[in-house]
Amino acid sequence: MALVGTEQPRAVLLSGPDVGELEQEYVLAALRSGWVAPAGPDLDRFEEEIAQRAGVPHAVAVNSGTAALHLALEGVGAGPGDVVVVPTLTFAATANAVLYTGAVPVFADCDPATGNLDAELLSGLLATLDAEGARVRAVVTVDLYGSCADYRRILPVCERYGVPVVEDAAESLGAARDGRPAGSFGRAAAFSFNGNKIMTTSGGGMLVTADTGLADRARYLAGQARLPAEHYEHAEVGYNYRLSNVLAALGRAQLCRLDAMIERRRAVRAAYREIFAPVDGVRLLAGDDPAGNCWLTGIVADPERTGWRARELAVHLRARQVETRPLFKPMHLQPLFAGARSALTGAAERLFANGLVLPGGSALDDDQVGRVVDGLTGFLDGRR
Repeated sequence: MALVGTEQPRAVLLSGPDVGELEQEYVLAALRSGWVAPAGPDLDRFEEEIAQRAGVPHAVAVNSGTAALHLALEGVGAGPGDVVVVPTLTFAATANAVLYTGAVPVFADCDPATGNLDAELLSGLLATLDAEGARVRAVVTVDLYGSCADYRRILPVCERYGVPVVEDAAESLGAARDGRPAGSFGRAAAFSFNGNKIMTTSGGGMLVTADTGLADRARYLAGQARLPAEHYEHAEVGYNYRLSNVLAALGRAQLCRLDAMIERRRAVRAAYREIFAPVDGVRLLAGDDPAGNCWLTGIVADPERTGWRARELAVHLRARQVETRPLFKPMHLQPLFAGARSALTGAAERLFANGLVLPGGSALDDDQVGRVVDGLTGFLDGRR
């Protein structure tokens, strides 16, 4: 029990929301405008601004990144009897969105250097599925922890088999690859504005695409598939996926600050890079990506070289009220997907066993970053 009058240090979170006076101004203005329902000028402008940032002509604001991914898969025709290739190293929402359509996910392993989809493995998998006559509706890529997948290699493979790419860019807004922004690579892409993402609308997401028909279809389905009529007219199942004008106002303020927030995250990662540079057996996941948004910083520790395991570091930091998390548990190891078809190299399992995500949010102040740095150096000094 804490002594009376003592103050416990605030926990250092992985990626807490970074909001301030500008966000308050935008939200208050939206409330005062009277546009509090899922329509309004802030919503329209937010869609336009995100589309511009992604380098595509269309954006559809929705209430989560998962909803955006679901609509994107619906837009490319995924349904019962279809197969969708999904990276095994991802959050469950990526695979769940496939199940929403009635299609079946087939999991593919990752590049051990980045955690993103293994392009060479994908080529062999699509060849096998094609030979079997499988109906592959899409390949979903995941821009893991804010680093874009290797689209220079992935897109030609998918084009060869006539399979569209759906980009799960939930974590990568503001990142780029080969001079192109995240969200511009696939037939459609999904951003997330969840509370822990690079920017937030509390909860929310956005579908972006260059395909006018796909955008129109997504907007229609997101509004309960209501047909134009004076009364409520519906010919098919729709979804209540719309984002509110008030939350869009919050997103617009966040977007104004996005570049500064990314720079702060890059500075935090640079501090970690300096600490681990001399440590044999430790590397930063996708650590050589200059155009990533550094949403979260993952490290990978080889216990045979370090003499310690990532989980031991996590316990050490937790005792100092510093939040960490293992890298994503691969989908093929999840109980929900037990027995699912998978093309594996073992890379994702090794990253899960040896990886750890460190705090990297732009809201971290210098004292909090210092606490993490002190915890890391203390741990490493104790094992030298």
